[in-house]
Amino acid sequence: MKLITDIYRSVNKEGMYLYVAKGFDLEELPPALRKQFGRAELAMSLVLTPEKKLARAESTAVINAIQEQGFYLQMPPVVVGESYMQQIPNAKL
Repeated sequence: MKLITDIYRSVNKEGMYLYVAKGFDLEELPPALRKQFGRAELAMSLVLTPEKKLARAESTAVINAIQEQGFYLQMPPVVVGESYMQQIPNAKL
């Protein structure tokens, strides 16, 4: 099975991406998700197949989520270890 997708990056949250079927109207997303995601910027369009390798998600999980709920939300990677302190703004230290 092939699915043509549009992948949007969140302008507000680095590392957060939203996968939707090509041509999907983002206004149809749940209001809470639109608020959390913030302004969306088209990153790329991609043909997904179960065999397609993605950097931080399983393509079958992405395809299934899009078919079932209309979208797949990829959250930013979890920060652990020493790099955690680098993520805290200096004003908070």
